[in-house]
Amino acid sequence: MLPGAGSLPSVEEVRVLVTGGAGFIGSHVADLIAADGGEPVLLDALLPAAHAAEPGYLGDHRLVRGEVGDPALLAELLRGVDAVCHQAAVVGHGLDPSDAPLYTWHNDHATAVLLAAMHAAGVGRLVLASSMVVYGEGRYACPEHGVVTPAPRRKEDIDAGHFDPRCTTCGSPLTPLLVPEDAQLNPRSTYAATKLAQEHLAGAWARQTGGTVWALRYHNVYGPRMPRDTPYAGVASLFRSALERGEAPTVLEDGRQRRDFVHVTDVARANLLALGTEPPEPITPVNVCSGTPHTVGELATELAAACGGPAPRTVGGARAADVRHVVADPARARRLLGFTAATGFTEGVAAFATAALRTPAGQPG
Repeated sequence: MLPGAGSLPSVEEVRVLVTGGAGFIGSHVADLIAADGGEPVLLDALLPAAHAAEPGYLGDHRLVRGEVGDPALLAELLRGVDAVCHQAAVVGHGLDPSDAPLYTWHNDHATAVLLAAMHAAGVGRLVLASSMVVYGEGRYACPEHGVVTPAPRRKEDIDAGHFDPRCTTCGSPLTPLLVPEDAQLNPRSTYAATKLAQEHLAGAWARQTGGTVWALRYHNVYGPRMPRDTPYAGVASLFRSALERGEAPTVLEDGRQRRDFVHVTDVARANLLALGTEPPEPITPVNVCSGTPHTVGELATELAAACGGPAPRTVGGARAADVRHVVADPARARRLLGFTAATGFTEGVAAFATAALRTPAGQPG
């Protein structure tokens, strides 16, 4: 077994390499590690799609600017490191298939380089930022056939305003259920495919080396330090950006699509818990979520009210490969990590209305 793959010392004694450490989630993880007495070492490429410059919120954290896919740099940074929190990724739904090389290079090739470097350095514990997108559509039940896998939604149905998936056997409307970690994995976008590939790569590394992995499947994360004014941002940031321009948030479909919105401070706390907890399997996936469904329309309405902006516009349609409902089951994270989301939806959205966002390069402000 690699050094570091067994029990860690207390979190306050840990040196952690945080990839993507200057970013939205990574910087919050670094803050908690430092507040708990640990030593975060931040690695970030500061890609222009996400950063106009080095962020001002990093404080005294040590930041190294560079690529996760640079083996020589990783060899240097991993000396004396106890664990890695791998947050670095190109995120978002993507715009079209021309994004595929960008996603696979930064998300999958770089992850493979990181895992190889961890093996060479004898670092055996990884906390991986995975995502709800590995599930594709959420879990559904048919009144006659029980839990079923819906077929992909058809463009002609979406164009006609029929957004909910139906049972492939009888055509009945389906009831969305909470999605557990053992649900079928069926990524629907390039980004989703790369996140599942990260899990597979990390699992192979763990089984080959004796290392351990927590695969934290983040749901819809929002909060301060999100990037704004970029098509790769999450829906909460897109709505905030529109409201700052004095525009109504644009809601696709009928606004009733269900999601699990979880505040970034809760996500950071889940990472800290994972750093201090031995996983039961070589790779253990857990949902990092609230477990409480809210619709995209609710988010837009609450945020518009909190910002004092115009009411949302619901325009129909859907992005290619978008899914209808994904709300997670939080039971495994509660049982294995002792994690329960603490920030409620109304409280979190109200705070997000005035939270500082991050400006990508090429954007004003």
